[in-house]
Amino acid sequence: MTKPNRYDPDINPTYYEMALHYGTAILPARVRKPRDKAKAEVGVQIVERWILAALRNRTFFNLHQLNQEIGVLLEKLNEKPFKKLPGSRRCWFNADEKPVLLPLPESHFEIAEWKNAKVNIDYHVELDRHYYSVPYRHIHKEVRIRYTKDIVEIFLKGDRIASHKKDNFAGGHTTIKEHMPEGHREHMEWNPSRILRWASKIGSSTSSVVHMIMHSRRHPEQGYRSCLGILRLGKHYGDQRLEAACRRAVDYEEYRYKYIRTILEKGLDKQNADLPDTQPQLNHRNVRGGTYFK
Repeated sequence: MTKPNRYDPDINPTYYEMALHYGTAILPARVRKPRDKAKAEVGVQIVERWILAALRNRTFFNLHQLNQEIGVLLEKLNEKPFKKLPGSRRCWFNADEKPVLLPLPESHFEIAEWKNAKVNIDYHVELDRHYYSVPYRHIHKEVRIRYTKDIVEIFLKGDRIASHKKDNFAGGHTTIKEHMPEGHREHMEWNPSRILRWASKIGSSTSSVVHMIMHSRRHPEQGYRSCLGILRLGKHYGDQRLEAACRRAVDYEEYRYKYIRTILEKGLDKQNADLPDTQPQLNHRNVRGGTYFK
């Protein structure tokens, strides 16, 4: 359980999905009531005594050998006669349980993980540094992401609003065209023109950086996050320093938020960008110079 409650406990979502997959039900035990799960507790104790204890002094060099020996001991345990009841575990299983068992599902259960996220202004959510789109009308809403090694699903209040193939490329975007708004300028709070106008008020270099970021993406909207991050640096460092940092970024053709932020953090924007990169000549008796090797 994720949250214990006497009347309505919250079941772990992955565990609940497994129960649905195998067509079974979960009945949480009450707090401090070990007899609610006596069969499970005793079963663990029996396995520890007759299997784990029997193997405690054995050494295995691979998992296959260990599983083989566990299988032998498990057969002995299931055939072991009861002391107070007739038959064995195998007899009772074949007589009472096996006839009412359901067939296993055709596919194996795939473990999924869950994550809370907020839809950004570019109608994407972030998962493992990759960005997945949702319908644009859900901007700024809180969603739940369910993901496996192959699939990413996004839910809003229990309804699935998007599904994508899992992509592990850091910094990349997975965008479905139908998630984008028609007439983006009329429907979105932010658009390329507005961001460029904001950047132009700071300076030409800032405008160039913003233009290059949006121009380098398949969809300009995919660059909104980086552009807004750069423009907001001006609130902390001032527009003049931001323009100087962007001028340096343009000179080095590094149009990235992290690069510009580093320039500002280290004060590189205050240095004279026109200075040559050559190192000063060192005058030292141990420095022989190029003429020595002629």
